[in-house]
Amino acid sequence: MFSSDKNVQDSCIYVAQSRPVNNLEKDVRCGLLARPRCLPPKYFYDETGSRLFDQICDTEEYYPTRTEAALLRQFSAELIDASSPQHILEFGSGSSRKTRHLLSACERLGVACEYLPFDVCEEMLLQVSQEFNQDYSWLDVKLLIGDYTAGLDYLHQPSGTCMYVFLGSSIGNFSVAEARAFIKEIRRCMKPGDSLLLGVDRIKDHDVLHAAYNDAAGITQEFNLNMLQVLNEKLQANFDQRKFRHEASYNSVDQRIEMYLVSEECHTVHLKSMDEQIHFLEEEKILTEISHKYSKQGVEDLLTDSGLHILKHIEAENAYFSLVLGRL
Repeated sequence: MFSSDKNVQDSCIYVAQSRPVNNLEKDVRCGLLARPRCLPPKYFYDETGSRLFDQICDTEEYYPTRTEAALLRQFSAELIDASSPQHILEFGSGSSRKTRHLLSACERLGVACEYLPFDVCEEMLLQVSQEFNQDYSWLDVKLLIGDYTAGLDYLHQPSGTCMYVFLGSSIGNFSVAEARAFIKEIRRCMKPGDSLLLGVDRIKDHDVLHAAYNDAAGITQEFNLNMLQVLNEKLQANFDQRKFRHEASYNSVDQRIEMYLVSEECHTVHLKSMDEQIHFLEEEKILTEISHKYSKQGVEDLLTDSGLHILKHIEAENAYFSLVLGRL
């Protein structure tokens, strides 16, 4: 068990990559210097972007965070009872705010387990470990530091029954093919009796979706435009935010929100550190994020197509969101 004076860094495990992941310069060369232009959403999250995203989660329009948290608050004990985990391993754990509902349920049910948050940000993981050491004196915490998109071949696999957790509707940021491939990758890490808890955003009224990504206060707009500032700082670029606008709309064919930065005029941007220029046309778009939405059957198919059987499928009353628990 952790004690208050234990150096939490002693419990860090660095997860090696099993496949290469692009750095910023390569992503810019592959996605921004070519048409159609795109960048992965991981570049949203500098200090300013992380703060803005927390503000987005508190807006009236952005239902996913509060809906998922409410489901976890109400049904965590049921999920823990069904899976009886000795370990909880969470992908992209971040601040682990919603995971507290699962751990509190473990505490109420007398289920002693180890928590293994897996995230690329070591500083955040160390903070979570210190907080959880204070709040859950019974809990062992083992930090997994790495990028889960870089493959799971070297993922630490605990010996006892494990509940793998992927919350926040983050699965929606993958294409459907990528989502299925990632679930299958998790499946290959699992042992008989292990489970996977997935939080998934559902298809719903287009007006609700549009509002969630175009809040009245303009925080999502600021969040999207901040990616340009990240490029300015990292690549000595001269993007002018005033020459771009935020655009987010629902693609009903692909069943996903698509978020763009749209050039409002023809202009040229210089990337000094890369010795490159980008010539933007008026109304030319940079795709910065997708957020795929699933039907009820589509949610279950993500797990069953990978050989897992559904233990629990918990829906919000308005069917806005699903928590689905599958077992090997």
